[in-house]
Amino acid sequence: MKKLKGIGLLLLSNILIIATLSITFTILSQVLLPFFGIDIRGVVSGSNLLFAAFFGFGGAFLSLAMSKFLAKRMVGASPITQPRTQAEVLVFETIEKISERLKVKMPEVYIYESPDPNAFATGPSRNNSMVAVSTGLLQNLNQNEIRAVLAHEMGHVYNGDMFTTTVLAGLMNTFVYLIANFIYRLLAERSEGMALMAYFVIQMALSFLAMIPISWWSRRREFSADKFAANTVGKEHMISALQSIDRWVNQVQYQYQSEDALATMKISGQTRSFMQMFSTHPPIEARVDALKQL
Repeated sequence: MKKLKGIGLLLLSNILIIATLSITFTILSQVLLPFFGIDIRGVVSGSNLLFAAFFGFGGAFLSLAMSKFLAKRMVGASPITQPRTQAEVLVFETIEKISERLKVKMPEVYIYESPDPNAFATGPSRNNSMVAVSTGLLQNLNQNEIRAVLAHEMGHVYNGDMFTTTVLAGLMNTFVYLIANFIYRLLAERSEGMALMAYFVIQMALSFLAMIPISWWSRRREFSADKFAANTVGKEHMISALQSIDRWVNQVQYQYQSEDALATMKISGQTRSFMQMFSTHPPIEARVDALKQL
Protein backbone atom coordinates (compact mmCIF):
# COMPACT_ATOMS: atom_id res chain seq x y z
CA MET A 1 0.00 0.00 0.00
CA LYS A 2 2.84 2.36 0.84
CA LYS A 3 4.44 1.69 -2.54
CA LEU A 4 1.17 2.52 -4.25
CA LYS A 5 0.96 5.79 -2.36
CA GLY A 6 4.50 6.72 -3.39
CA ILE A 7 3.95 5.88 -7.04
CA GLY A 8 0.55 7.57 -6.99
CA LEU A 9 1.99 10.78 -5.57
CA LEU A 10 4.78 10.73 -8.13
CA LEU A 11 2.39 10.26 -11.04
CA LEU A 12 -0.16 12.75 -9.71
CA SER A 13 2.46 15.45 -9.19
CA ASN A 14 3.84 14.85 -12.67
CA ILE A 15 0.37 15.05 -14.25
CA LEU A 16 -0.57 18.20 -12.31
CA ILE A 17 2.64 19.98 -13.29
CA ILE A 18 2.23 19.13 -16.96
CA ALA A 19 -1.44 20.16 -16.83
CA THR A 20 -0.56 23.44 -15.13
CA LEU A 21 2.11 24.17 -17.72
CA SER A 22 -0.26 23.33 -20.56
CA ILE A 23 -3.02 25.59 -19.23
CA THR A 24 -0.58 28.41 -18.46
CA PHE A 25 1.02 28.14 -21.88
CA THR A 26 -2.34 28.13 -23.62
CA ILE A 27 -3.55 31.24 -21.78
CA LEU A 28 -0.24 32.98 -22.39
CA SER A 29 0.02 32.18 -26.10
CA GLN A 30 -3.67 32.44 -27.00
CA VAL A 31 -4.81 35.36 -24.83
CA LEU A 32 -2.18 37.43 -23.03
CA LEU A 33 0.56 37.73 -25.65
CA PRO A 34 -1.85 38.46 -28.57
CA PHE A 35 -3.43 41.18 -26.39
CA PHE A 36 -0.02 42.93 -26.33
CA GLY A 37 0.51 42.39 -30.05
CA ILE A 38 2.78 39.35 -29.75
CA ASP A 39 1.52 36.40 -31.75
CA ILE A 40 3.48 33.16 -31.39
CA ARG A 41 0.59 30.85 -32.20
CA GLY A 42 2.05 29.97 -35.56
CA VAL A 43 5.47 29.25 -34.11
CA VAL A 44 4.82 27.33 -30.92
CA SER A 45 1.83 25.11 -30.18
CA GLY A 46 0.57 23.22 -27.16
CA SER A 47 1.93 20.03 -28.68
CA ASN A 48 5.44 21.49 -28.43
CA LEU A 49 4.97 22.00 -24.71
CA LEU A 50 3.66 18.47 -24.20
CA PHE A 51 6.56 17.11 -26.24
CA ALA A 52 9.02 19.15 -24.17
CA ALA A 53 7.39 17.99 -20.94
CA PHE A 54 7.52 14.38 -22.10
CA PHE A 55 11.26 14.53 -22.60
CA GLY A 56 11.94 16.86 -19.68
CA PHE A 57 10.09 14.92 -17.04
CA GLY A 58 10.66 11.57 -18.74
CA GLY A 59 14.41 12.01 -18.54
CA ALA A 60 14.26 13.25 -14.96
CA PHE A 61 12.11 10.39 -13.73
CA LEU A 62 14.12 7.83 -15.65
CA SER A 63 17.18 9.14 -13.80
CA LEU A 64 15.30 8.80 -10.52
CA ALA A 65 14.26 5.24 -11.33
CA MET A 66 17.87 4.32 -12.11
CA SER A 67 19.38 6.35 -9.26
CA LYS A 68 20.17 3.43 -6.97
CA PHE A 69 21.61 1.32 -9.77
CA LEU A 70 23.78 4.16 -11.04
CA ALA A 71 24.92 5.21 -7.56
CA LYS A 72 26.06 1.69 -6.67
CA ARG A 73 28.05 1.38 -9.88
CA MET A 74 29.58 4.85 -9.73
CA VAL A 75 31.08 4.46 -6.26
CA GLY A 76 31.57 0.69 -6.28
CA ALA A 77 29.41 0.24 -3.18
CA SER A 78 29.17 -3.06 -1.32
CA PRO A 79 25.94 -3.97 0.50
CA ILE A 80 25.74 -4.43 4.26
CA THR A 81 23.21 -7.19 4.88
CA GLN A 82 24.98 -9.04 7.68
CA PRO A 83 27.20 -6.54 9.55
CA ARG A 84 30.63 -8.01 10.32
CA THR A 85 32.57 -5.16 11.90
CA GLN A 86 31.68 -2.81 14.74
CA ALA A 87 31.44 0.09 12.29
CA GLU A 88 29.06 -1.83 10.02
CA VAL A 89 26.91 -2.77 13.02
CA LEU A 90 26.72 0.90 14.01
CA VAL A 91 25.66 1.97 10.53
CA PHE A 92 23.15 -0.83 10.01
CA GLU A 93 21.49 -0.58 13.42
CA THR A 94 21.28 3.22 13.34
CA ILE A 95 19.48 3.22 9.99
CA GLU A 96 17.28 0.34 11.15
CA LYS A 97 16.19 2.16 14.33
CA ILE A 98 15.47 5.43 12.53
CA SER A 99 13.47 3.59 9.86
CA GLU A 100 11.37 1.87 12.52
CA ARG A 101 10.76 5.19 14.27
CA LEU A 102 9.68 6.83 11.00
CA LYS A 103 7.63 3.79 9.95
CA VAL A 104 9.32 3.60 6.55
CA LYS A 105 10.86 0.62 4.84
CA MET A 106 14.51 0.32 5.79
CA PRO A 107 16.78 1.59 2.98
CA GLU A 108 19.40 -0.65 1.47
CA VAL A 109 22.68 0.01 3.26
CA TYR A 110 26.01 0.25 1.44
CA ILE A 111 29.62 1.09 2.17
CA TYR A 112 32.18 2.24 -0.38
CA GLU A 113 35.90 2.90 -0.41
CA SER A 114 36.77 6.59 -0.31
CA PRO A 115 39.09 8.60 1.94
CA ASP A 116 36.73 11.58 2.30
CA PRO A 117 34.11 11.45 5.09
CA ASN A 118 30.90 11.32 3.07
CA ALA A 119 27.49 9.70 2.82
CA PHE A 120 24.50 9.98 0.52
CA ALA A 121 20.93 8.78 0.12
CA THR A 122 19.06 8.19 -3.12
CA GLY A 123 16.17 6.20 -4.53
CA PRO A 124 12.75 6.64 -6.16
CA SER A 125 10.82 6.98 -2.89
CA ARG A 126 11.12 6.87 0.89
CA ASN A 127 10.20 3.18 0.80
CA ASN A 128 12.59 2.35 -2.02
CA SER A 129 15.87 4.02 -1.17
CA MET A 130 19.47 3.41 -0.26
CA VAL A 131 21.99 4.98 2.11
CA ALA A 132 25.71 4.66 1.44
CA VAL A 133 28.62 5.68 3.65
CA SER A 134 32.30 6.02 2.81
CA THR A 135 35.10 4.29 4.66
CA GLY A 136 36.50 7.76 5.28
CA LEU A 137 33.39 8.67 7.27
CA LEU A 138 33.82 5.65 9.51
CA GLN A 139 37.52 6.33 10.00
CA ASN A 140 37.37 10.07 10.73
CA LEU A 141 34.19 10.52 12.81
CA ASN A 142 33.22 9.15 16.21
CA GLN A 143 30.10 7.07 16.81
CA ASN A 144 27.78 9.94 17.72
CA GLU A 145 28.95 11.93 14.71
CA ILE A 146 28.36 8.95 12.43
CA ARG A 147 24.84 8.55 13.85
CA ALA A 148 24.20 12.23 13.16
CA VAL A 149 25.32 11.92 9.52
CA LEU A 150 23.15 8.84 9.07
CA ALA A 151 20.18 10.67 10.58
CA HIS A 152 20.84 13.51 8.14
CA GLU A 153 20.64 11.08 5.21
CA MET A 154 17.49 9.53 6.62
CA GLY A 155 16.08 13.04 6.72
CA HIS A 156 16.54 13.21 2.95
CA VAL A 157 14.75 9.88 2.60
CA TYR A 158 11.86 10.78 4.87
CA ASN A 159 11.39 14.27 3.40
CA GLY A 160 11.19 12.85 -0.13
CA ASP A 161 14.00 15.08 -1.33
CA MET A 162 14.87 12.81 -4.24
CA PHE A 163 11.35 13.10 -5.63
CA THR A 164 11.01 16.87 -5.26
CA THR A 165 14.43 17.41 -6.80
CA THR A 166 13.39 15.23 -9.73
CA VAL A 167 10.23 17.28 -10.24
CA LEU A 168 12.26 20.49 -10.24
CA ALA A 169 14.79 19.00 -12.64
CA GLY A 170 11.96 17.88 -14.95
CA LEU A 171 10.48 21.36 -14.87
CA MET A 172 13.83 22.94 -15.74
CA ASN A 173 14.42 20.37 -18.51
CA THR A 174 11.04 21.18 -20.01
CA PHE A 175 11.66 24.92 -20.17
CA VAL A 176 15.18 24.41 -21.54
CA TYR A 177 13.90 22.23 -24.36
CA LEU A 178 10.92 24.49 -25.09
CA ILE A 179 12.94 27.71 -25.27
CA ALA A 180 15.70 26.13 -27.35
CA ASN A 181 13.12 24.67 -29.73
CA PHE A 182 11.37 28.05 -29.99
CA ILE A 183 14.63 29.78 -30.98
CA TYR A 184 15.35 27.02 -33.49
CA ARG A 185 11.98 27.52 -35.20
CA LEU A 186 12.52 31.27 -35.42
CA LEU A 187 15.93 30.87 -37.08
CA ALA A 188 15.15 27.83 -39.25
CA GLU A 189 13.42 29.97 -41.89
CA ARG A 190 16.66 31.91 -42.49
CA SER A 191 19.27 29.17 -42.16
CA GLU A 192 18.84 25.57 -41.07
CA GLY A 193 22.51 25.25 -40.15
CA MET A 194 22.54 28.44 -38.09
CA ALA A 195 19.33 27.38 -36.36
CA LEU A 196 20.76 23.98 -35.49
CA MET A 197 23.94 25.49 -34.09
CA ALA A 198 21.98 28.05 -32.08
CA TYR A 199 19.73 25.28 -30.77
CA PHE A 200 22.61 23.30 -29.26
CA VAL A 201 24.39 26.38 -27.89
CA ILE A 202 21.24 27.74 -26.26
CA GLN A 203 20.29 24.36 -24.86
CA MET A 204 23.71 23.91 -23.26
CA ALA A 205 23.72 27.45 -21.89
CA LEU A 206 20.21 27.16 -20.47
CA SER A 207 20.96 23.73 -19.00
CA PHE A 208 23.89 25.28 -17.19
CA LEU A 209 21.76 28.17 -15.91
CA ALA A 210 19.03 25.73 -14.87
CA MET A 211 21.46 24.34 -12.34
CA ILE A 212 21.10 27.57 -10.32
CA PRO A 213 17.52 26.95 -9.04
CA ILE A 214 18.16 23.21 -8.71
CA SER A 215 21.31 23.85 -6.67
CA TRP A 216 19.48 26.46 -4.59
CA TRP A 217 16.83 23.89 -3.73
CA SER A 218 19.51 21.33 -2.92
CA ARG A 219 21.15 23.73 -0.47
CA ARG A 220 17.76 24.39 1.20
CA ARG A 221 17.17 20.67 1.66
CA GLU A 222 20.56 20.29 3.34
CA PHE A 223 19.44 22.66 6.09
CA SER A 224 16.20 20.67 6.49
CA ALA A 225 18.11 17.38 6.74
CA ASP A 226 20.46 18.92 9.31
CA LYS A 227 17.45 19.98 11.37
CA PHE A 228 16.00 16.47 11.09
CA ALA A 229 19.28 15.00 12.35
CA ALA A 230 19.40 17.51 15.21
CA ASN A 231 15.89 16.53 16.31
CA THR A 232 16.75 12.83 15.98
CA VAL A 233 20.16 12.50 17.67
CA GLY A 234 20.82 15.97 19.10
CA LYS A 235 22.10 19.10 17.43
CA GLU A 236 25.42 18.96 19.28
CA HIS A 237 26.28 15.71 17.49
CA MET A 238 25.32 17.10 14.07
CA ILE A 239 27.40 20.22 14.72
CA SER A 240 30.33 18.07 15.85
CA ALA A 241 30.02 15.92 12.72
CA LEU A 242 30.10 18.95 10.44
CA GLN A 243 33.08 20.40 12.28
CA SER A 244 34.98 17.11 12.00
CA ILE A 245 34.29 17.02 8.27
CA ASP A 246 35.39 20.65 8.00
CA ARG A 247 38.68 19.87 9.75
CA TRP A 248 39.31 17.01 7.37
CA VAL A 249 38.51 19.21 4.35
CA ASN A 250 40.84 21.96 5.52
CA GLN A 251 43.64 19.48 6.19
CA VAL A 252 43.30 17.81 2.81
CA GLN A 253 42.98 21.15 1.05
CA TYR A 254 46.24 22.25 2.65
CA GLN A 255 47.92 19.05 1.47
CA TYR A 256 46.52 19.55 -2.04
CA GLN A 257 47.76 23.13 -2.16
CA SER A 258 51.20 21.92 -1.11
CA GLU A 259 51.36 19.07 -3.60
CA ASP A 260 49.02 19.85 -6.49
CA ALA A 261 47.17 23.14 -6.83
CA LEU A 262 44.66 21.71 -9.30
CA ALA A 263 43.56 19.08 -6.80
CA THR A 264 41.77 21.73 -4.74
CA MET A 265 39.09 21.61 -7.43
CA LYS A 266 37.90 18.43 -5.69
CA ILE A 267 36.69 20.50 -2.75
CA SER A 268 33.29 22.15 -3.28
CA GLY A 269 30.59 23.84 -1.29
CA GLN A 270 33.02 25.19 1.30
CA THR A 271 33.50 28.87 0.47
CA ARG A 272 31.25 31.83 -0.22
CA SER A 273 31.81 32.73 -3.86
CA PHE A 274 30.06 33.15 -7.21
CA MET A 275 30.40 29.43 -7.95
CA GLN A 276 28.51 28.63 -4.77
CA MET A 277 25.33 29.27 -6.80
CA PHE A 278 26.09 25.98 -8.52
CA SER A 279 27.00 24.12 -5.33
CA THR A 280 24.57 21.50 -4.04
CA HIS A 281 25.75 22.01 -0.44
CA PRO A 282 25.96 25.24 1.57
CA PRO A 283 29.20 26.17 3.37
CA ILE A 284 29.71 24.14 6.53
CA GLU A 285 29.95 27.27 8.67
CA ALA A 286 26.47 28.33 7.47
CA ARG A 287 25.07 24.92 8.40
CA VAL A 288 26.67 25.05 11.84
CA ASP A 289 25.27 28.54 12.41
CA ALA A 290 21.78 27.36 11.46
CA LEU A 291 22.02 24.42 13.85
CA LYS A 292 23.15 26.62 16.71
CA GLN A 293 20.04 28.75 16.26
CA LEU A 294 17.65 25.81 16.64
